[in-house]
Amino acid sequence: MVRNLDDSSAREIITLKMEIQQIMKGNYSSFMQKEIFEQPESVINTMRGRVHFDPDMIILGGIKDYIPEIKRCRRLLLIGCGTSYHSAIATRQVLEELTELPVMIDLASDFLDRSTPIFRDDVCFFISQSGETADTLLALRYCKQRGSLIVGITNTVGSSICRESHCGVHINAGPEIGVASTKAYTSQMISLVMFALVMCEDRISIQPRRSEIIQGLRQLPDLIKEVLKLDDKVHALAQELYQHKSLLVMGRGFNFATCLEGALKIKELTYMHSEGILAGELKHGPLALVDKAMPVIMVCTRDNVYTKCMNAIQQVTAREGRPVIVCERGDTEIQKLSSKYLEVPHTVDCLQGILTVIPMQLLSYQDRKSVV
Repeated sequence: MVRNLDDSSAREIITLKMEIQQIMKGNYSSFMQKEIFEQPESVINTMRGRVHFDPDMIILGGIKDYIPEIKRCRRLLLIGCGTSYHSAIATRQVLEELTELPVMIDLASDFLDRSTPIFRDDVCFFISQSGETADTLLALRYCKQRGSLIVGITNTVGSSICRESHCGVHINAGPEIGVASTKAYTSQMISLVMFALVMCEDRISIQPRRSEIIQGLRQLPDLIKEVLKLDDKVHALAQELYQHKSLLVMGRGFNFATCLEGALKIKELTYMHSEGILAGELKHGPLALVDKAMPVIMVCTRDNVYTKCMNAIQQVTAREGRPVIVCERGDTEIQKLSSKYLEVPHTVDCLQGILTVIPMQLLSYQDRKSVV
């Protein structure tokens, strides 16, 4: 089919405004490694112009006109695939806490298979790095036909999800060229946390908690730089793990999404079987897999499920498991139970998952290098 310049269905020509360094590898050996190490900058870019620390204020220009409508909704639905789905899991707890709305999360493919009931007073978030994910886009159109409010969370201006949403948040993570998503995951998490903070800005009872989270966002880029210094220690760990056929990654609470995301990255990059397991489900089957030959990584930080995670670690060590533990700096109590440990700095609980996922990203990358 030949198109004329006058044809109304012809796509608009958009000039990309980016520096050539953004799409070059520079001194890194791969784009994925570059994108992992870009995360201190990418989280700043996600917050730039939106998070104001003095006074504590969040402005999301893409959705501010729709906030009154969102506050009147029946429920929030977060829909995505793969890593984007994991960012929804990572922020569900803080969204429920700060919005006091029921939050449903769904894989886009399963959401469509079930022909899920959708109502006009639902607000549906569609999360996608590219903004072109086929299943997510089909789920968006399904919800739009049923009259719900559509919010897009994407990294690509002018993408299909951007154009078909009523409103949205652009995560501003910069171009992601590596196939395995890294910096987009942390920026998606921050975007959803910022939305939760906007939703509770007029609730006096929650202001101390809101202020704590905003100050946590302020410190985040420096804390990420500290975590990236673990690279050499993670490399040494990868030299041992890559020879195994399988890997279990366990955690709960805010860190459960870290386990799913870490396991996914290891599958994608090393072709090793890995499984993210909710530590609360350990006694309902997965514990049968644990022995001294099975490598286990456990993510355990000092939050409201710390004692429950300690219990899970003791169950693993009782079966001669030798867990590698991702824990907070200086937590000697839990380090005594580990065969090896990786320390991350402390931050507010709902942002801790951003710091604990980076060692998993580094591990999957270093594992891949060991395999090659």
